[in-house]
Amino acid sequence: MTEEMTRVMLVDDDALMRAGLRMIIDQSDDIVVVGEVDRGEDAARAVDEHRPDVVLMDVRMPGMNGIDATQVLTAKDPDVRIIVLTTFEHEEYVFGALRAGASGFLLKRTEPEQLLDGIRAVAGGDALLSPSVTRRLIAQFTQGTTPQRVRDPRLGELTERELEVLVQMAGGLSNDEIAETLFIAENTVKTHVKRVMFKLGSRDRVQAVVTAYEGGLMD
Repeated sequence: MTEEMTRVMLVDDDALMRAGLRMIIDQSDDIVVVGEVDRGEDAARAVDEHRPDVVLMDVRMPGMNGIDATQVLTAKDPDVRIIVLTTFEHEEYVFGALRAGASGFLLKRTEPEQLLDGIRAVAGGDALLSPSVTRRLIAQFTQGTTPQRVRDPRLGELTERELEVLVQMAGGLSNDEIAETLFIAENTVKTHVKRVMFKLGSRDRVQAVVTAYEGGLMD
């Protein structure tokens, strides 16, 4: 067992799902479940009690849903890292959760190793952007099922190259894929990504992409 364990809290009303997640996480030597609750209303209290590095948050729960619970948690502590657990059938909830401050999303049927890698990534300050789910979010925007977008003035502060990088980020591309697409070095992409997030006031990659969508960049 490593000296620094990533602490995870589960928020899901399905006891079987919580048991499955715990079983997967227990197989790792660097991640530990420190607490679990079955109601969104109890999430804030449990976070205060257990101080997790990452919260795995179900979207659809009776009472306070995962979107509202995420908004409560991020409003109270902007540094809290939340991974939303969802299915393709409910991507409308996913975007709401990202707007509320979630650091990414995973499908409930994701492979165990992908779940663990996702937890590690978010705990390390990265964000989860699945290209397949991102494409569905793009389709949702083009079909006009999301709120009305207004051009965000912060986008005007980005250079032409930074805008290009942000568009690729919004398409779900990783840094190495962006580098290949734009014919630039991966380290250069990382620099542009950091500048984009700084200028947009985004705490992570996901929030920058949300700004791109809401700000009308992806029309």
